[in-house]
Amino acid sequence: MQGPSRQVMHSRMVQVGEFYELEAGADIKNSPRYNEDIAPTKAAQRTWNRWNIAALWVGMAICVPTYMLGGILTAAFGLSVTEALWTILIANVIVLIPLTLNAFPGTRYGLPCPVVLRASFGIIGSNVPSLIRALVACGWFGIQTLFGGYAIHILLSVLFESWAALGQIGEVLGFFIFWFANIVVVIRGSESIKHLESLAAPMLLAVAAGLVIWAAPKVSISEVLSAPAVRPADASFWPRFGGALTAMVGFWATLSLNIPDFSRYARSQRSQVIGQIIGLPLTMFLFAGLGVIMTAASTELVGETISDPINLIGRIDSPFWVVLAMLVIILATISTNTAANIVSPTNVFQNVAPKYINENKGVILTGIIGIALMSWELLKKLGWLDTDVSIESLYSNWLIGYSSLLGPIAGIMVVDYFLVRKQHYDVPALYKDNAGYPAWHIPGFVAFLVPVALTLIAITSGRISWFYDYGWFTGSILGGIIYYLMCRSDAASR
Repeated sequence: MQGPSRQVMHSRMVQVGEFYELEAGADIKNSPRYNEDIAPTKAAQRTWNRWNIAALWVGMAICVPTYMLGGILTAAFGLSVTEALWTILIANVIVLIPLTLNAFPGTRYGLPCPVVLRASFGIIGSNVPSLIRALVACGWFGIQTLFGGYAIHILLSVLFESWAALGQIGEVLGFFIFWFANIVVVIRGSESIKHLESLAAPMLLAVAAGLVIWAAPKVSISEVLSAPAVRPADASFWPRFGGALTAMVGFWATLSLNIPDFSRYARSQRSQVIGQIIGLPLTMFLFAGLGVIMTAASTELVGETISDPINLIGRIDSPFWVVLAMLVIILATISTNTAANIVSPTNVFQNVAPKYINENKGVILTGIIGIALMSWELLKKLGWLDTDVSIESLYSNWLIGYSSLLGPIAGIMVVDYFLVRKQHYDVPALYKDNAGYPAWHIPGFVAFLVPVALTLIAITSGRISWFYDYGWFTGSILGGIIYYLMCRSDAASR
């Protein structure tokens, strides 16, 4: 009787091929740090092949903010079109490094991001970096929901004159229709996200090709690419390039942290690495390039410069093509929003209180915070708030700002898993208090707070401004170095 009882009581890890699978016993199931939704995935759940992961990235990268990136870099940073496109490509090749490296523990152990962070920040301390990531995701969720709601408004306006008469009230209603659709997809689980991304990817590529065919007769691509930069003649290129590169790395700095939330479903390490290489850099480069070309062509096409595709397509004088394009844009924005902006905070909120917040409650909480963060824009559309602040004006500073916060976390995660832990976690201990990992891991917080403090000094005093301008790079490198040295010192003193 005693042998079987011990097997039920005590959790253990079992190796299945290149994976490790947790057999959870009563010791973990009764722990306040565990629930079924943030438990490690089983080997049978790891079904995403390289094409599923590539489709995930195509679905996330083809979205309205990506389309607008080239224009943001030319307007906010003074780069030429060609310089902007090269910046986007280089940034997404760079961000592949933390993306693929931080995906490793998710693939090997089936762990979501907040549980991975328990190793480097502590069982309780993991909530701090996790909630920072979640807040950024909720902000993006609100922005993408605004775009999706606008697409729904245009679609229904084409179909129903009575809806068109609603004006901006229709946009607000579209926001909440789109919000509900996102919530439903995520509540249905990871397989629904996988199928949505696989469906969306080819359709999105087809619409992008259609836009090129539509615009090609009215725009010279060579003229667009050869247009000079709008910056003073004596202005140096490199500081502008550095700031732009940091902003573009910041665009996916979010996913470089929570990529374990998806890699935990990958069939193998090879699948996640190859899938990300196939899906991310070229898609970002081509769709951002399309945005630059279409924005340049918009004056010829519709008589004014329009920087977002929803508004531009809404001007096409063909109800059939407008309806079809809006349906695909709605699908595209749902595929981006569910994967990039809901999955992460949902896992984060569960990590805070696993016994009280399950996956469904985490999804709803994410949605409510997303509404709250965009409430100012909704109130403006309803005419209840007067402000000149626009979504577009927030992009450049926000991208650099939050990349300065997320960079140190990414560096700490990579160093912890590969150099400090040597790719080994005591997984059962990650789900319990006082079982091998501290509640608060001091090296993680020192390594995080030092770069953040230097960033604040750079912002408030104007000194060491380069530290903020290159915030993701300076933060991730310095954070990783400090963390490694402190962990070595701790180990040597024992």
